Amino acid sequence: MQETNVYFYITPVALIFLLLEIAACLVFRRRYITFTEAVANFGTQLGNQTTNVLVMIGVYYVYGYLWEHFRIFTIPVNWWSSILLLLGVDFVFYWVHRWGHEINILWAAHSPHHSAEEMNFFVALRASVTQRLCSFLFFWVLTIVGFEPAHIYTVVAIHLFIAFLHHTEFVPKLWRPIEFLFTTPSHHRVHHGVNRQYLDKNYGEFLIIWDRLFGTFEVEDEKVAYGILDHPQTWNPIYINFHFYIVLWRYAVAAPFWWDKLRIWLMPAGWVPRGLEKPEKPDITAANQVKFRPEAFAGAKIYLTLQVALGIALMIGVIANVYHWSAGEKWLGAGLLWWQIVNWSGILEAKSWVRISETLRSLATAAAVVVFSEIYQPSALLFAVAAVSLFSIFWTLAFFRPTAPKPAAA
Repeated sequence: MQETNVYFYITPVALIFLLLEIAACLVFRRRYITFTEAVANFGTQLGNQTTNVLVMIGVYYVYGYLWEHFRIFTIPVNWWSSILLLLGVDFVFYWVHRWGHEINILWAAHSPHHSAEEMNFFVALRASVTQRLCSFLFFWVLTIVGFEPAHIYTVVAIHLFIAFLHHTEFVPKLWRPIEFLFTTPSHHRVHHGVNRQYLDKNYGEFLIIWDRLFGTFEVEDEKVAYGILDHPQTWNPIYINFHFYIVLWRYAVAAPFWWDKLRIWLMPAGWVPRGLEKPEKPDITAANQVKFRPEAFAGAKIYLTLQVALGIALMIGVIANVYHWSAGEKWLGAGLLWWQIVNWSGILEAKSWVRISETLRSLATAAAVVVFSEIYQPSALLFAVAAVSLFSIFWTLAFFRPTAPKPAAA
């Protein structure tokens, strides 16, 4: 198994695009990005990166077994096989993506990505823990054809980065031949639309021809309203990830018939068990949409800007070998990372529990870094760790009080 997760190399490139889009918003005075949703999206991605370790292990062992014992051909790794594999990944993903909108349990895995109510590169990061796991339940067919597991994992990462680039409002419709063949930001804006004519359209990530062939194509016309019909109404990454599973569970518990309790998970999205009232689908447009924008604690922007940088550093320790952490230390680091991003949501929603939780997290993270890195003697690194921890505790106790003034989120 390769030592470093391929996403470690993609991360800095994605960060450059994020910074470029932020700069473009400032220069051209566009409000395509709000601080609160951007932090929520970024935090969700940092947490979800920890699942890539599990996915990588599954790919190398499960896919490796299939490739060793059941492959039909042995396809070399070169430029032409990479193009063929990209097309294969794109075709498989079209159907995985489509089923993710058409089957309840797969929509539960995919819907966290759609729950964002903006369209920018931060939204591309708002992935789902379970979607990463679900996607690789389908790409195994490519190993039977003869593509090596490491090759598949790498090309899927490239495919995912191509999809990342679609998430922007800065790019208008492109030259007609490009729009005809390839998925563009215009096509993908439609896919994220909650407007009735845009629901469940444009599933392609690299090529849009799959949608044209299979009848799921829609052109961007009316201004797009982004989001989902049943928004989780929180920035909490755990609830964002499992919101629709909870919805399905509640339907299963309330269903009068046992058969409906079981099949609710595999029925078409929107299906409701017999005897229960089917909720009416609202007609949401860009003109009437009311977005989730709770008030945040005073001082949240400065504090969270620093914490995002620290969260990136912690994520690198979890998904790569830069800090030479052991497997156990990486698992503990992943837990600390999730604790951190859950606290971010509490800060953004001005929750009373944040004061205690963030103080304890700051102490625990500082202690973990000292132990993991074995910095027991006085040094610049030990001073930096202590300074960050003390600053975090001071800021938390000073600003994140239930009675503190709360500005409107922006």
